[in-house]
Amino acid sequence: MLQRRFAFRRRCSTFTTIAASNSYVSAMFAYSSSLPFRRTLQILLLSAAISLSCLVLLRESHSLPYLHLFSFSTFSDTPPLSSPYFASSLGDVDEPSSEADEYGLERVLKDAATEDRTIILTTLNEAWASPSSVIDLFLESFRIGNHTRQLLNHLVIIALDKKAFIRCLAVHIHCFALVTEGVDFHLEAYFMTPDYLKMMWRRIDFLRTVLEMGYNFVFTDADVMWFRDPFPIFDMDADFQIACDHYLGIPEDLDNRPNGGFAFVKSNNRSIEFYKYWYSSRETYPGYHDQDVLNKIKYDPLIDDIGLKFRFLDTAYFGGFCEPSKDLNLVITMHANCCIGMNSKLHDLRIMIEDWKQFMSLPPYVKSSSILSWRVPQNCSI
Repeated sequence: MLQRRFAFRRRCSTFTTIAASNSYVSAMFAYSSSLPFRRTLQILLLSAAISLSCLVLLRESHSLPYLHLFSFSTFSDTPPLSSPYFASSLGDVDEPSSEADEYGLERVLKDAATEDRTIILTTLNEAWASPSSVIDLFLESFRIGNHTRQLLNHLVIIALDKKAFIRCLAVHIHCFALVTEGVDFHLEAYFMTPDYLKMMWRRIDFLRTVLEMGYNFVFTDADVMWFRDPFPIFDMDADFQIACDHYLGIPEDLDNRPNGGFAFVKSNNRSIEFYKYWYSSRETYPGYHDQDVLNKIKYDPLIDDIGLKFRFLDTAYFGGFCEPSKDLNLVITMHANCCIGMNSKLHDLRIMIEDWKQFMSLPPYVKSSSILSWRVPQNCSI
């Protein structure tokens, strides 16, 4: 495909030159032959139109690398070895071209990272990528949040299928395609189905890779709405901080019920070893998803041996439908967890966005003197 594209560029360039030359010669011939000026103008306009069309087609050809990324079936036994954009594994290409590097993981993370190498990550599949669906509400929350818009500069969307990647390119600046051979993640993955489990464990392994590359990250599900900047409230001495379905009041209490949809993790030897252990534990507990396995291994003495500094995030700030935050003056993020079905999730997320907009429109003295809360969950339930 790349050869065809470059060949097309050469043909197009040559044709443009020929067309331009022909227009000039035709014009000079017209004047020297005293033909009517209108015919000369027609020739010039025709040549210009042909040249412009060719340039437009050439510009469109620049989008081919994105589509070439998914030019094969995710169910294919052997992906095309000639594709430098294939991201099913980070080491597929020994000597990637400059174009491959441009769209590779290291380049995307570097472009999005803060000065201290921190990024925000979320995953996206086709089911959540359609217009007016989850991804649009997720991005809107950053735009209407309190000092959150600038955080979009550090957000990387990890696309799990072709349509999600194309949609990401249309709505955001930092996109990476993570394709898993033999697995189709484009449909809505219902809780605890085999595809759901594969998606969750693929995510854990990918996050371990990001840590090994030296990047700190906030991982957030796309159904977590961001209304305030969370970084000022994070414990900078902790290695691993995670949101909760149920919070018992003490951040170090291992009996808190974690939710893997929102976590802040610092890149160091302790966090890397922890993610390796977490991922390998899927074999110890087959049929369990990452969150349930975390609930089991959090008590393991190996965690103490690693020296991981583990903290749970207060639902007063990092709430969800399982345990909603009570005061909009405090809320930082709000997660559409404990919710079954896309229609129910979208219904309640839209109400959540409207609640926040109404809150932000209130005069400051009304906000500070009142404890205002959410109208959700409504349709969401477990």
